[in-house]
Amino acid sequence: MDALTVVPRRNYAIWIGTVVVLVLAALILKAFASNPAFAWGTAWGYMFHPSILRGLGNTLLLTVLIMSAATLIGTAVAIMRVSPSPILRTFAGVYVWFFRGVPSLIQLIFWFNLSLLVREVSLNLPVFGEVFSVRTNDFMTPFFSAVVALALCEAGYMAEIIRAGIKSVPSGQAEAARALGMPYRKILRQIILPQAMRFVVPPTGNEAINLLKMTSLVTFIAVDDLFYSAQSIYARTFETIPLLIVVAVWYLAVVSIMSVGQFYIERYFGRSDSGHEPEALLSIVSRGLFLGRKKERDNV
Repeated sequence: MDALTVVPRRNYAIWIGTVVVLVLAALILKAFASNPAFAWGTAWGYMFHPSILRGLGNTLLLTVLIMSAATLIGTAVAIMRVSPSPILRTFAGVYVWFFRGVPSLIQLIFWFNLSLLVREVSLNLPVFGEVFSVRTNDFMTPFFSAVVALALCEAGYMAEIIRAGIKSVPSGQAEAARALGMPYRKILRQIILPQAMRFVVPPTGNEAINLLKMTSLVTFIAVDDLFYSAQSIYARTFETIPLLIVVAVWYLAVVSIMSVGQFYIERYFGRSDSGHEPEALLSIVSRGLFLGRKKERDNV
């Protein structure tokens, strides 16, 4: 008896979809390349302009400072949310509800105009009298206002991410540690938080990338970030589109680098989930190029 010949089922929908996507991609690339309004030469000339590079540096600095502060505040709020104390849980819940509910731009403008409510900050002691006094406008600069506003806002999201990571750790481990007489602080530091990291890192990386783009809001309070620097240039030269292309390219470049870093950090904290060393990023990408063809072969 002759062996049966296995013929893969032809999936015409995938072929049609592939052709449509390729045609659309070609049309888009042609429009970008042939339209003189994009002024690619002008955009490249501004790519490494001193003002653009200075704004990029401020954007990166803002992202690092805000994310660091938000992680610290969010960790404290998350611990309070899982605390046995109902007062701490209520305070943390109200914090998350408020700072996640009010738009970031509203918070940014509020902190920038804090001097309208509090004109000066002073400390008075009964014996020593006034220890120090400083005007609010002297320290609530646009840059500092941006750090405070966005850090408090981002901390609300980080608190929920960290709380979810803490909840993902089986409660039996904490109960066993308490049975051995370990204090709650030591249980968090040595048992719960290290295991929660593999659930916290992926959404934290996404939040960091989102925060990088959200820093463009500081343009509204005249912080010299990447977008504000581009605005300052095209307000004089009227070369709006080329400058927006410059901003978009720099954001894409930084986000790409952060995505690669996020991949390797996730691989480090998730190394215990598999019995072998995870694949490198380039290996996964190269393997994915042939994934569709393999699935079509196996689909009988």
